[in-house]
Amino acid sequence: MPSLTPPASAAPPAALAYPPAERLDLVEELPAGSPRYRVADPYRWLEDDDDARTRAWSAAQDALFAAERATWKGRDAVAARIAQLLSAGAVGPPVWRGDRCFRARRDPGRDHPQLLVTERGPDGAVVERVVIDPLVWDPTGRTTLDAWQPSREGHLLAFQLSEGGSEESVLRVLDVATGEVLDGPIERVRYSPVSWLPVSEDGAARFFYVRRLAPEGLPAGEEKYHRRVWLHRVGADPDAEPGDGGDVEVFGAGQPITTYYGVGTSLDGRWLTVTTSVGTSPRSDCYLADLTADGGLAAGLPQLRPVAVGLDAHTSAGVGRDGRLYVGTDLGAPRGRLAVADPTDPENLGPDSWRDLVGERDDAVLEDYAILDGPELSQPLLLVAWTQHAVAQLTVHDLASGEQLPGERGMVALPGAGSLGGLRGRPEGGHEAWFTWTSTVELPSVLRWDARTASLTVESTAPGLASMGELPAVVTRQLEVTSLDGTVVRALAVARADAFATPDASAPAAPAPTVLYGYGGFGHTMTPGYSASALAWVEAGGIWVVAGLRGGNEEGESWHRAGMLAAKQNVFDDFLAVADALASRGWTTPAQLTISGGSNGGLLVGAALTQRPQAFAAVLCSAPLLDMVRYQLHGLGATWSPEYGDANDPDDLGWLLAYSPYHACSPDPASVEYPAVLFTVFDGDSRVDPLHARKLCAALQHATRSDPAEKPVLLRREAGVGHGARAVSRTVQLAADTLCFAAAHTGLVLGEQDDDGGVVP
Repeated sequence: MPSLTPPASAAPPAALAYPPAERLDLVEELPAGSPRYRVADPYRWLEDDDDARTRAWSAAQDALFAAERATWKGRDAVAARIAQLLSAGAVGPPVWRGDRCFRARRDPGRDHPQLLVTERGPDGAVVERVVIDPLVWDPTGRTTLDAWQPSREGHLLAFQLSEGGSEESVLRVLDVATGEVLDGPIERVRYSPVSWLPVSEDGAARFFYVRRLAPEGLPAGEEKYHRRVWLHRVGADPDAEPGDGGDVEVFGAGQPITTYYGVGTSLDGRWLTVTTSVGTSPRSDCYLADLTADGGLAAGLPQLRPVAVGLDAHTSAGVGRDGRLYVGTDLGAPRGRLAVADPTDPENLGPDSWRDLVGERDDAVLEDYAILDGPELSQPLLLVAWTQHAVAQLTVHDLASGEQLPGERGMVALPGAGSLGGLRGRPEGGHEAWFTWTSTVELPSVLRWDARTASLTVESTAPGLASMGELPAVVTRQLEVTSLDGTVVRALAVARADAFATPDASAPAAPAPTVLYGYGGFGHTMTPGYSASALAWVEAGGIWVVAGLRGGNEEGESWHRAGMLAAKQNVFDDFLAVADALASRGWTTPAQLTISGGSNGGLLVGAALTQRPQAFAAVLCSAPLLDMVRYQLHGLGATWSPEYGDANDPDDLGWLLAYSPYHACSPDPASVEYPAVLFTVFDGDSRVDPLHARKLCAALQHATRSDPAEKPVLLRREAGVGHGARAVSRTVQLAADTLCFAAAHTGLVLGEQDDDGGVVP
């Protein structure tokens, strides 16, 4: 397979023709053991990457995509503009460890961010230097920095890389002063948190982390699961026996094999918290251990006591510098609340002992908090981050009582309608807090709030803002739409300001080519954020809309649960209602509408496509989940059954079959006029296997009666990259291809025009 699809210069054939794809007469009675349904699977053979038929079919799809790509006017211009909109780089919030400050930053022209440290040199001057550069590890650009965590003292750094286009993180530890790697590589640590302990009296550096069991001895197909919480000593062989210094298994034996774990330690190293979640379940258990009790860690394993176990709620906890146990939970509060308890009373850690510090609001979702308790302050404060219909708010509270401060003192005036993330202060306390800020047209920057003066300032911005060129004046509107069952759904629509006849007009003066993006799953909130693709589209005269659907967390956990399991159809109904409203209110027309989504959002647009093919002109379906009968057998699908349901259960299979895009596609040849569809897949994707896109692509090519020259069904493959992080240069090419495809089928002209209306390449 090529690393990218063939170049745009490939000569197009006289007429597009879909590659032949054998349709098997394969019908199974499912679920096995108690069959209730007869389920056809004509393209089962496309599940096998190594099947000669799959390889030949995929190569033919590459050629088909290249031929269509060669017809897109202005592609080079659009790629150049997206690159320019990403050229400013990016900056992350500071992470302080004593006098050292760590942060991630991507400078202009770089494909990946570097990890930097700012410190005082031998002469007392403040210096900044690079600690980790993924391009030094791998000049090909296929290695990504997944996570990093400095030790409490700031002298060591644990960091995780996914190397060579894989998504399998490898953990190492380096000496911050010298750059020498002291430990690692430690494998099987994907999705692993790292929580350091203070350096012990004998100088040992240790941390808790999460690692999968070795694959030897595990049942076939379970190698990606079986995580455990371990205690690791830097420099020791993790696979040695504990008596020889090897890792100590702290927790996880006897838990379900798809369990994920979180770990945290208090600043003084006394308290350990462990959270567990079975797959993507919307509930978690939480445990607490006193590491100084009964002789401490030297005497044996910590005794983890339940804080919240077996409850139908998300719960997390940590002990603050003031000695209180802070419990964040949606137990009895779907929009979230923050409570406190006494960690020194191990028999009374459960919900009956919690006291609400910040109660649930009926108009916003509690997202995060930070404690400011430095000696410079007249009273310790609590900052609380919220989202109100997906837009960020930040409130200020008295730490002792949780009461919001009166008047203007109780609210941080944010720059506008946007998103904040990474809220944090100094670990040892202080009067400052930092967070990232972004909006639809603002690159993420870092803001600093000073509790002494209640002032909010810009701490740092993307390093190359001047390189982006002039940005268009845009208008962002939050639309309210009524879904099929009467539920109000909100969407953020972005358009050029000059598209409106008057500033207060309810819709643009004329319908325009529009991209409608959605996700609707796993409690993920669609907040406003900078997107080079969205800006390039809007700058050219299009409209970009992001829908906040059920299945997300825009209105709390009840909103999430109203779009999962048997209620998943609500998500598709919400999305279709937004599409219909955009047309009925004059923002766009079905002939000008593209729908777009990736991963779970790929499932969303796949379902919308097969349920209402006439409602859109084009579909962008990236890294999608589409065969809901066999999804648990591939990638990380087994971890998603709490969200979607278990296809081995007859009742669950019923609702999965009701919307599964692959099975909803017409079985008859040339029977339905489907819109233009572009699938984008990545061969390093270990979450959602590309087989999903291959199977529905083949099914649509068989079933559509649309002319391939007018409404093609295409597959774009890319090697050396996975489901998530990627080099900026790869992001540019993918975005250019998807935007040009959408433009070609909705009438938007991308790129500069010459005097005759042609596109300047």
